Amino acid sequence: MQSCYLDNRLGVWNALRLCETLEHGIVAFSCWEEHGGGSVAYLAKFIHETYGVRQALISDITWVSEGVHAGQGCAISLRDSLIPRRAYVDRIRAIAAAAGVPHQLEVEGSGGSDAKELQYAAAPWDWCFVGAPEAHVHSPDELVHKADIASMLALYQALLKGL
Repeated sequence: MQSCYLDNRLGVWNALRLCETLEHGIVAFSCWEEHGGGSVAYLAKFIHETYGVRQALISDITWVSEGVHAGQGCAISLRDSLIPRRAYVDRIRAIAAAAGVPHQLEVEGSGGSDAKELQYAAAPWDWCFVGAPEAHVHSPDELVHKADIASMLALYQALLKGL
C-alpha cells in the first residue's frame, strides 16, 4: 500500500478495527507526538486514575531498516529511544508466538513514540510499540506491505485477548 501519511493513517485504522471486537480495553487517540509533548501524559493520568489501566500498546508504524524488513510481519519493538519492561515484552512475544502471527523484533538506537510519555508518567505503565514497517517514511510515497498490515491487526487482536 502506498500513500502519504500512512504512518498516521494505519495506526488509526488498526485501532478503529480493534474497536469492532474489543470487549475489555480502552482505545485512546493521542496527538502532537511528533511535535514534542503530546496529549499522552494527560490521557495516561486520566486512564490510570479512572480505570486502573497500566498496560499500553502503541499502534503506530515503524521504519523498514537493516533489521526490520517489509513483508515479514509487524515489528515488536524491544528498544527505541527508551526500553520497555522486559517481562511485558516477553508476554507480548509469547502471545504472538502462540497465536502464530508473523512478526519480527525491532531494536532501534533512536526514534521514539508516545511511549516516552508513558515511561515518564508518575503512574506505573507497561508499554510496547507494535507496528508494521514502512519504507520512504515521511514522504509522499510511504510504502507498507499488505501482509504487514494484516499481521499488525491480527497481532493486536491476539494481544487484546491475551493481555
